[in-house]
Amino acid sequence: MIVQRVVMPASLLESWTVLGDTGPVEPIERYLAYLTDIERSPNTVKAYAHDPKDWFVFLDRRGLDWREVRLEDLGEFVAWLRLPPDGRGGGVTLLPSADHHCSVTTVNRKLSAVSGLYVFHARHGVDLGDLVTELQPVRARRSGWKPFLHHLSGGRPERRRTIKLTAPRMHPTILTAAQVQAILDTCTRLRDRFLFALLWETGIRIGEALGLRHEDLAAAESELTVTPRLNDNRARAKSASSRTVPVGAEIVRLYADYLHDEYGDLDSDYMFVNLWGGSYGRPLSYATVYDLVLRIRRESGIDFDPHWFRHTRATLLLRRKVPIEVVSTLLGHSSIATTLDIYGHLSAEDARRALEAAGFLTGQEARW
Repeated sequence: MIVQRVVMPASLLESWTVLGDTGPVEPIERYLAYLTDIERSPNTVKAYAHDPKDWFVFLDRRGLDWREVRLEDLGEFVAWLRLPPDGRGGGVTLLPSADHHCSVTTVNRKLSAVSGLYVFHARHGVDLGDLVTELQPVRARRSGWKPFLHHLSGGRPERRRTIKLTAPRMHPTILTAAQVQAILDTCTRLRDRFLFALLWETGIRIGEALGLRHEDLAAAESELTVTPRLNDNRARAKSASSRTVPVGAEIVRLYADYLHDEYGDLDSDYMFVNLWGGSYGRPLSYATVYDLVLRIRRESGIDFDPHWFRHTRATLLLRRKVPIEVVSTLLGHSSIATTLDIYGHLSAEDARRALEAAGFLTGQEARW
């Protein structure tokens, strides 16, 4: 089976499909079409194509019908995912010390995708029993809190995923001010310096930056508006709605210098475009930015990812006591819970700073 990119004929939206020996795999095809229709991002649809594909490859090798598998089969699927590709066919003997091929996070993502596929088909009348989801009673918390619309369930069980591996808590990677400065200083062009400075100043995603238009930066108000829209370079704003982010005067000046010295009279709506070689005037692509990042890594000696600018900005805002609801709005998160889940952590440095500010760790609390 292979995953193939397709373009929807009616809307020209990008989507993905999974092809088997006789054409598209129908259960996956229907699910992916649904995800595209509800405007999930192409990257999400692509991931949800690869993950059920692995499930159907596993079922095919064991001669199992996707509608009749048991919970034990799902457990074997997890063990199968952890094997390297050469060992999944059973022809290679693996040492007990061999590393797992798929990480815990990857396995859980694949289980979530498979579970979503089964829930989708169950809601459309396919008789699936309790293959990937099990029925568990809805339990109210001691505080009396109940899930939204709990009263409509009539006490019936709710569906939950049956298998999930315990994943280690991963903290976002952040950059130091010196590292950010070194990255900016390595940029030899104003366009590139402006791109990374904007990521640092606003915390927007790289896909959101690549989809910006000139109209999105209001120089007089020092505001940047991030708007979800279809872009020629396939860049995408993950947030479903527009948001406005304040920017400083230095960013506006750097933008003006970029327009005057490099952008010139180019007729394009896009803020970031290809100005040297290749398709001149076309909006900057993910691939071009990735090549730029690789070059800066080599020249600066700093191993970084554009998304780390977002992590760094969010962490700095929270450390400087900006209310979390404000940080959540600036980042374009769907809820404060998302912000807390990603950034609601304390490093040892944060803990030391808070304790010292509170008058502890001075050696004066008691005599030793």
